[in-house]
Amino acid sequence: MSQLHEYFEKSKTDFLMFSQTICAYCSRARRYLESNEMSFTEINLDHHDGLRKEVVLETGHKTVPVLFDLRGGEALFVGGSDHLMDYEL
Repeated sequence: MSQLHEYFEKSKTDFLMFSQTICAYCSRARRYLESNEMSFTEINLDHHDGLRKEVVLETGHKTVPVLFDLRGGEALFVGGSDHLMDYEL
């Protein structure tokens, strides 16, 4: 199983967010989820060698944050913070 899919399995929150340390869009997504009372697990890609490459290969999304909705049976790729703002919570 890929490292990315292990995070899907382990997370018991509404959303999974891959971020980086200095990222205004990550902060924006974090605030949005919190203001809508959505739980989320945040994985900082700065601390996980090779994970960013795996996330890009899986999603095609090259910027952070990368968000997944985990509320259904399977992880659903949402996109970045702009996509999250348009996403039906």
